[in-house]
Amino acid sequence: MKKRMKQRTSGILLHPTSLPSKWGIGDLGTTANDFINFLADSGQSVWQMLPTGPTGYGDSPYQTLSAFAGNPMLISMDILLEQGLLTDADIPPFSFADDHVDFAAVIPFKFTLLKKASSRFFADKPADLWQHFDRFCTDHATWLDDFCLFAALKGHHQSRPWTSWPKELVQRNPDALAAWSEKMEASIDLHRFIQFIFFDQWQQLHSYANKQGVRIIGDIPIFVAHDSSDVWSHQEWFHLDKKGEPTVVAGVPPDYFSETGQRWGNPLFDWQQLKKENYTFWIDRFRMLSFMFDYIRIDHFRGFASYWEIPGEEETAINGIWKKGPGAELFQAIEKEIGNEVPIIAEDLGVVTEDVTELLAAVGFPGMAVLQFGFEAVQDGLNDSLFLPHNQHYNQVVYTGTHDNDTVQGWWDRQSEEVMDYTRQYLNTDGKTLHRDMIRTALSSVAMLAIFPLQDLLGLGNEARMNTPGEPAGNWQWRFQARDLHDGHANDLLAMTRLYGRIQPAASPATKKP
Repeated sequence: MKKRMKQRTSGILLHPTSLPSKWGIGDLGTTANDFINFLADSGQSVWQMLPTGPTGYGDSPYQTLSAFAGNPMLISMDILLEQGLLTDADIPPFSFADDHVDFAAVIPFKFTLLKKASSRFFADKPADLWQHFDRFCTDHATWLDDFCLFAALKGHHQSRPWTSWPKELVQRNPDALAAWSEKMEASIDLHRFIQFIFFDQWQQLHSYANKQGVRIIGDIPIFVAHDSSDVWSHQEWFHLDKKGEPTVVAGVPPDYFSETGQRWGNPLFDWQQLKKENYTFWIDRFRMLSFMFDYIRIDHFRGFASYWEIPGEEETAINGIWKKGPGAELFQAIEKEIGNEVPIIAEDLGVVTEDVTELLAAVGFPGMAVLQFGFEAVQDGLNDSLFLPHNQHYNQVVYTGTHDNDTVQGWWDRQSEEVMDYTRQYLNTDGKTLHRDMIRTALSSVAMLAIFPLQDLLGLGNEARMNTPGEPAGNWQWRFQARDLHDGHANDLLAMTRLYGRIQPAASPATKKP
């Protein structure tokens, strides 16, 4: 799977939930198209997103209820109104904050509207959608049937984890599943409708982006959430006890982000069992992501070489051990089945050992370089960090920071004088516009792709940070407002992007609205 990007490119990291919207959360509607127009106007040819699956407890896009399904909260209510699946009379008075997502308020509000739209859809059976709906259900049956039953059962059981459901459901007794499927038919249909609408809107957005010369990077987490359709429907693929609870869980040892490591809690794969089944689950995941996105970023890539196994009863990640992953064999199986048409980016941050380096070389995927980490290394007496621009190489993706980092300005505000002095000298800057200087440095890098979060383009501080690893609350909420992004940003970014040879012929300024 060694297909690579052929030209120097650049783009912006922004999750759709952060887009402006009167509905309390960004979605796949008009403001997403507006953002694509901005990308094209500013010479950017890439939009990187976080995972787009349905989030569960904690609202993290990296802990989703399915590895395949779409997030209902990203569905545009405006498009449903245009299609006649909602009417103004369906919508009660509402008001949401415009600078962050209040998930506790937004989720029930939008879900109520989706129920109304679903009822109208099944009652009216609109000809322009009905045929597509039937085809969608057939084409995606391998994951859709299990997910819709799971979602219906989860709703019936007040969103409790599947391990707390009746024993016959936990163990997936065939007679019980058949009986509950009949009992929950209306709810199952609702979730089929929601997934159909999500992917219908997604395809429209993706098509518009490509027409404007913009390619979309999707994100695939290596692990899946324990409370997910995937684990419930295929318990044999994971290390679980007889009650369905994980015997060992995923995480990382103590590192830059946490002195006690990070105990993510995801169940670990039984790689031997997956191998016996020719890695079907992973092949299906990559097939789905290849259908949705133009590039795929693999989160925690190092886990395919070796992963940190934590006993299920441990409260922190300190007492874990390294276990061998599937290695290149997995990617060979995927390529054999679906080819190598979609370029892959490997998130190779964290503890990088020799086996990780060897795997990355074997598969040929570009790794990542984060500028913040490079400049921070000087406080440890190092000015030869592989993340610094003079040590980067072409087959790499350079970031000012990621969704797990503070913003550039937030990072700068808490650096030591030693780091500040080195950074000022290196970037030839007084530090007053460090966010722009870091973007300019990323664009000037030899790395084939440069990415920066929108927060850095806007010069925002710590208040705009998307996620703080190890912090259980307050994450994933940041949103920008339409007035924050203007022609001045586009013109300046276009000039820098052109200066450093990252303008693609296809990425000409957008001239038409969808």
